[in-house]
Amino acid sequence: MNPVVHFEMPYQDAARVMKFYRTVFGWELQLLGEEMGAYVLATTAVEDTNSGSPKGAINGGFFPTKPGSPPQYPSLTIGVADIAASALQVTQAGGKVLGAPAAIPGIGLYVSFVDTEGNRNSLLQPMGEGPDSLR
Repeated sequence: MNPVVHFEMPYQDAARVMKFYRTVFGWELQLLGEEMGAYVLATTAVEDTNSGSPKGAINGGFFPTKPGSPPQYPSLTIGVADIAASALQVTQAGGKVLGAPAAIPGIGLYVSFVDTEGNRNSLLQPMGEGPDSLR
């Protein structure tokens, strides 16, 4: 079974979204600089789920919406051991992979896909995993 390892949601106002999720849910939020796309990193569990935090807890982040861009929606990132094999499975099951896997420095290989219901989500092969290890 492949777990959900990350989530993303769009935002229009970084300070507002950070205040909301910090206030309502107690999440730790960090606004990354412009060099990281003004991404807001969200920590929803202090420890990894394997180290004692509640089962099913995941972390995530928020990204800025851009004027004139297509509508943005929440999405899930699913950790996989072999991104090529998983992308093939997405296609074989009736989904559509959106482009080729791209390397995220220090993180791993990433590619988005659309499922059979039109939901956009992503696959992530963490560094050091899979047949073409990034380490």
